[in-house]
Amino acid sequence: MLDLCLKSLLNRRFVAGLTVLSIALSVALILGVERLRTEARAGFANSASGVDLIVAARGNDVQILMATVFGVGSTGTGISWESYEMVEDMPGIDWAVPLMMGDSHRGYPVIGTSNAYFKRFRHSGGKPLVFAQGQAFDDPMGAVVGAEVAQAFGYAPGAEIVNAHGSGAVSFDVHDDAPFTVSGVLEPTGTAVDRMVFVSIAGFDTLHQDALPENADPFGRARENEDDEEPAQHEEGETAHSAEEDHDEHKEHVAKEVHDEHLHDDDHDEHVGDTHDDHGHEPATINAIFAGLENKSAVLSIQRQLAQYRGDALTAVMPNVALLQLWSITGTAEIALRLMAGAVALAGVIGLVVMLSAALDARRREFAILRSVGATPYNIFTLIIFEAVLLLLMGILLGYFVLTGVTIVANPILAAEFGLRIGLGLPTLREVVLVALVFFSGLIAGAIPALRVYRMTLADGLSMRL
Repeated sequence: MLDLCLKSLLNRRFVAGLTVLSIALSVALILGVERLRTEARAGFANSASGVDLIVAARGNDVQILMATVFGVGSTGTGISWESYEMVEDMPGIDWAVPLMMGDSHRGYPVIGTSNAYFKRFRHSGGKPLVFAQGQAFDDPMGAVVGAEVAQAFGYAPGAEIVNAHGSGAVSFDVHDDAPFTVSGVLEPTGTAVDRMVFVSIAGFDTLHQDALPENADPFGRARENEDDEEPAQHEEGETAHSAEEDHDEHKEHVAKEVHDEHLHDDDHDEHVGDTHDDHGHEPATINAIFAGLENKSAVLSIQRQLAQYRGDALTAVMPNVALLQLWSITGTAEIALRLMAGAVALAGVIGLVVMLSAALDARRREFAILRSVGATPYNIFTLIIFEAVLLLLMGILLGYFVLTGVTIVANPILAAEFGLRIGLGLPTLREVVLVALVFFSGLIAGAIPALRVYRMTLADGLSMRL
């Protein structure tokens, strides 16, 4: 029977090939949509898995989540350093990490933070950040880059990078007079961290001092007098400071702040030293705070206390709750993609029915000859079902290979544009269920022309039709 089916399909290989291709595209699209949806949700959940609360100025929870965890958008207004100190000193708060945002590096978000970020942040169900090269910054003008950033530009410890105001492709006011030096490269995490650049609070803030004393230059150094607008010449032949000297003095200025910070930390016990990073340099405002709790069950109580704080108007966002809100927003798009994939699958199944049905009239004499040599109606019915099964299996296998090929090509693009990667492993249980639905739907559809054949009689097959 199988040999007869294969020969029959080879006789109609062009139409059979088109049918297999339509089924393959249907399967590839269904599995692709499912994998994209699953990987997107898993990537988002893994990125925020180690943070219990995100504290920022009062605003939309999803907006705060996207800005702080994924580096997309902004948190709006900032919060004072006093609010940060209040948060980390609250009963029930185990640790707190400050965040400053608003800069970018060649399209990637730049985050100003403390070394505590690399100690405290967790991803993918509790995994810590690991350095592939180098270490966390111990210099105010040091930087740590994510795996994707390092791969995109070939960065390694010792490389100099220049940041700019703005986010994404929109940037302005490039800080080329004060580059940062890469001190470490993180291992890939499969989260938004791979697409970020981290610098110290001191270095980030010094480049963003909006309100300077009247006798201070852009690097925060006091001028000797008000008439010192032009480079001073103390002796004939002495030239003005070069841009390189300005940069060196700037680094020394910020380095002194960080040195004072380390001295400050050494005067505290171990717990305070861990949670009071960058207290040697206290910026006027920051954008947000990542916080971890001593007891997860106290999250609602602490959230309520922060909402009632009389200083800054604060919002304490629970990442998991904000993600649920995000899924409710994107749910319509997911449904639309699923409907589109289902429509393509339906078109593939209909194509299978059309191909088998269209071939019946041309094969009526073939079936009549088979009946005449002893084949029963059941044998003919089984022949048609076997052909449908072969077409479906070939379509499913081809669809899986098409999906694998497209995934290999698309992964670098998805990673660069959206920070997503589609897995190349074996199908999940849900994917197996979806493919089984396609298979059995095609099988039921293939039974329609098979039933028609079953009802044919020997006389009908042998009779002349004009």
